[in-house]
Amino acid sequence: MRLDKIIRNIGGIYTAGDGAAEIDAICSDSRKVTRGSLFVAVKGFAYDGHEYISRAIGMGARAIVYDNQESIESQRHAILEEGIALIKVESSRKALAQIASNFYGNPSEKLTLVGITGTNGKTTTVTLLYRMFMALGYNCGLLSTIANYVGTRGTEAVNTTSDPITINSMLADMVDAGCEYCFMEVSSIGVEQSRVEGLKFKAGIFSNLTHDHLDYHKTFAEYLRCKKLFFDTLESDAYAITNIDDRNGMVMLQNTKAQTVTYSCKTIADHTCKVMEQNFDGMLVKIDGREAWCRLIGMHNAYNLLAIYTTAVTLGADPDEVLTAMSTLAPAPGRLENLNGPRDISVIIDYAHTPDALENVLKTLREIAPERQLICLFGCGGDRDRTKRPEMGKIAQKMADRIIVTSDNSRTEKTSDIMADIKEGMDVSGKARSLFIEDREQAIRTALMIADEGATILLAGKGHETYQINGTEKVHFDEKEIVTGIFNETR
Repeated sequence: MRLDKIIRNIGGIYTAGDGAAEIDAICSDSRKVTRGSLFVAVKGFAYDGHEYISRAIGMGARAIVYDNQESIESQRHAILEEGIALIKVESSRKALAQIASNFYGNPSEKLTLVGITGTNGKTTTVTLLYRMFMALGYNCGLLSTIANYVGTRGTEAVNTTSDPITINSMLADMVDAGCEYCFMEVSSIGVEQSRVEGLKFKAGIFSNLTHDHLDYHKTFAEYLRCKKLFFDTLESDAYAITNIDDRNGMVMLQNTKAQTVTYSCKTIADHTCKVMEQNFDGMLVKIDGREAWCRLIGMHNAYNLLAIYTTAVTLGADPDEVLTAMSTLAPAPGRLENLNGPRDISVIIDYAHTPDALENVLKTLREIAPERQLICLFGCGGDRDRTKRPEMGKIAQKMADRIIVTSDNSRTEKTSDIMADIKEGMDVSGKARSLFIEDREQAIRTALMIADEGATILLAGKGHETYQINGTEKVHFDEKEIVTGIFNETR
């Protein structure tokens, strides 16, 4: 593609070189530069791409996009003499997103792209939307924390919101595969880092906002601002769909140009839901006056189901067909997955890794089986928001009969230090009902060993993940495999 077409609408301040030059690839990682590439120098947290401009040129880059004048000034004339184009912009990060969209033919404009943001429920909501629209007969794509799908072809995901090049490449694959819809998780970090810049969303969904990612955003106000920014950038022909039961739900609609749609499980809204009854196999919900039995459980999943119903009918789907399709949907992987074992023990695996998510899951399990012993096993991630650790300890002691604090992804922190932070949130009673076991597999075995007959055991934090990160090493760790193996040993 010609360079001048690729750099269209990127807000260039200075351009020199051959605008008609043919560009074969775009990249922001100098190690991936090939002959004929356009290299975008982006300043990151660990590395600054401006320091690798010379390397990119040596590997055959045909054009350089940058925002740091000093990094290029001393060699600008020499670079131009080599026939390499230079494009200075206000923000390389924003420019990268628009460049990626242009290079891949602006694929988001050729799909009905739906994004969801919020602290909890993103993965479940986009996964269920993808499955439901596939069941309704549409070819769809999915970009989620767990996996990315182009139609029925799936690949493992790396980030909640991928980099702009990956996003637009996959959207282009979806267009080529005949997909009509794409459902995508949009993280606050992804918004702040301009990963979704230049994408045309037909709908944006807000689920909720609770304590998370303060290691990155530093303040809750900044976390909120990044979530809201997603809705601020929606266009007038899009829909802004929000949960008004969350205290920040209406905040998301301030300043948006999009058409607004509300949903609620507590008050009057455009679409409403009420849980009629539930057990471990599912729940009966009444949505907009129509009843449906669904295979998910918990009030938080009632909100997720209402969000997908609201989105589907807003986009023109028939309400009765939507409810019928919803009744067939299974939970997303690692979200309240129930493994039944010997002695009538139920082991629930869930990704809950924030205070709000942990409280929601424990509340659900307590409501469904109030007479059962409830054991909560969890940890907290290392090198992440430390302030939520004592909160999660406090919630666990309030809602569980027994508590086992263990490792999650400790990364470069000591597991013992993380566990000590969690312990800070407990009083004498909570500590007395708790065990602190660093090895997570041993912790799971201990939970099963101390469980009463008919107990419910929650394994929180890992969910769909099949690994643990200790230091900088990623090792295989699949809780479903471990629990199933222990069950087979004891049968």
